[in-house]
Amino acid sequence: MTTMAHKVSVKKGVNIEIISIIWMVIEAAVAISSGIIAHSLSLVAFGADSIIELIAAGVLLWRLTIEVRGASLARVKKAEKTSSWVVGIALFLLAVYIVIASLDKLITHQGADSTYIGIGLAIASGIIMPYLSRAKKRIGSDIDSKALRADGSCSIVCAYMAWTVLAGVVIIALLGWWWIDSIAALALVYFVVKEGWEAVQEARGKEDACGCCH
Repeated sequence: MTTMAHKVSVKKGVNIEIISIIWMVIEAAVAISSGIIAHSLSLVAFGADSIIELIAAGVLLWRLTIEVRGASLARVKKAEKTSSWVVGIALFLLAVYIVIASLDKLITHQGADSTYIGIGLAIASGIIMPYLSRAKKRIGSDIDSKALRADGSCSIVCAYMAWTVLAGVVIIALLGWWWIDSIAALALVYFVVKEGWEAVQEARGKEDACGCCH
């Protein structure tokens, strides 16, 4: 790939990350606010994960922006590693919170209200994130960026989480099963722990780590 073509692809990477960050801000705000209103743990957890992913995306955007400007990437490697540690630990803490809160809701029989805003958000995220995932992986391959390709993998994980949340809120809306929100939240723990482990592996310098938080 020529230098000019490489720069064009990096700029595309910057643009796709900006779009991703904008959507993550919307996703986090809507998920957390509607989750609090509806007492939905799965929606709040989904929004909290979006905030953590937003931090990781911000670091990647910073790296790509520096590359666009032609500067060396050496000075951001330490920041990337620190970010990976912060994100990994935050994800593990989020997983612990989800487990404790879910068990508490199940024991005390606390259910969530149906939320059509949550349904709409989950549908939108389930559609948008696979598109962003494909774009990031394609551009990541063009510029030989493992970080951007990994971020694309993170986007598809976000889509899986959205579909899990969607299943929960739809069942609540249609059948009124009070316990399904806690079960859906517990299902998110797998994705959260997986992201956290991959982030920690990246922070430890594992070259083949394919985590979401590079």
